[in-house]
Amino acid sequence: MSVLAAPAVRGRALPHEEGLITGILGAATVALWFFLVDAIKGRPLYTPTVLGTVFFRHGDAAALDTVAVSLEMAALYTVVHVLMFSAIGNFASELLAIAERHPEVGFGILLLFVIFEFAVTVSPILFAGPLVRALTWPALLVANLLATAAMAGYLWHRHPMLRVSP
Repeated sequence: MSVLAAPAVRGRALPHEEGLITGILGAATVALWFFLVDAIKGRPLYTPTVLGTVFFRHGDAAALDTVAVSLEMAALYTVVHVLMFSAIGNFASELLAIAERHPEVGFGILLLFVIFEFAVTVSPILFAGPLVRALTWPALLVANLLATAAMAGYLWHRHPMLRVSP
């Protein structure tokens, strides 16, 4: 039987498939959150437009409040957003597969996730002040926590027998 023909191992998705799903869940959660926030403020797709402008056009930080909504920038940023989350999901899935085989490294992996979450939450505040002011840090924090909960919930569901030994 070919390795490429094997769709799953023991009825479970392969780590890269699981990681892709995990990443898409996280990206979709953030996208939906900011779509709601932007819609309530009367500017749907403002957040991905601002992020796309900063990412692709190196937009002027002082003018972020005046950026016009652009479907092109929103779509371009959404692609990058899904790719970044998919990479994070793949990394998390691979680490959990390792932790299932070696429970003694589970605590270290958990600690790594906590440090990563802290860095992802704090780094925009430290290094992208104008962007954080345009999007507001509470909205960024909630988006990050919602994505983490969605991704962790899915992975928890996929790895019910995972045990962590210190």
